[in-house]
Amino acid sequence: MGNLFTRMKDSITADLHEVLDQKEQKNPISMLNHYLRESEKETEKVRKLVERQYRLKDEFAREYQKAQEMAEKRRGQAEIAGKAQETEMYEFAMKEQEEYENRAQRLESARQEAIEQLESLERKYEQMKHKLKDMHLKRMELMGRENIARAHHRMNQVMEDTADKPYSKFSEMERYMEDLEYKVNSSHYRNTFDSKISQIEKDMKDTEEVTAK
Repeated sequence: MGNLFTRMKDSITADLHEVLDQKEQKNPISMLNHYLRESEKETEKVRKLVERQYRLKDEFAREYQKAQEMAEKRRGQAEIAGKAQETEMYEFAMKEQEEYENRAQRLESARQEAIEQLESLERKYEQMKHKLKDMHLKRMELMGRENIARAHHRMNQVMEDTADKPYSKFSEMERYMEDLEYKVNSSHYRNTFDSKISQIEKDMKDTEEVTAK
């Protein structure tokens, strides 16, 4: 049962990742954001390596200086032991001098190599920073284009949706007002018709009476 649940979980996770990948592929800005995050991580790693290389270079320089100083010290001590005819001390000092001189040579070689490696790392680090900056600018450009595209899409959608609606609304309102005016006028005409007829009839009677006199 546990294996079944594990397989189900892995299957669901795989499907989810596939959906996310498909969604990301359809959105170049999302893809660029992903690349930016990865590039920033790698650039940060390189920055730490550069700092570490600086510390190594300085450490080689310090150890080289110590070896040089000890070689000079043993050389001086060998001279003193030689003058004092202390053979054992002289041989020890000479052997130590040789050891420190060999160490100094190795340290100097390692320091020079560290300097060359550091210069190479710094060049690559600068290139990575420029590349990262270019990617940030590219993202800004894409975001600007996306904003413009969305704005145009929304404006076109609004214009298409409302292209005929204002005129149709105005037409409907105009027809409504005409119908209303007609109804009002018709009602007024009906209401005043009787009184107008009565007035005409009265005027005609008055005229007839005046004529008869």
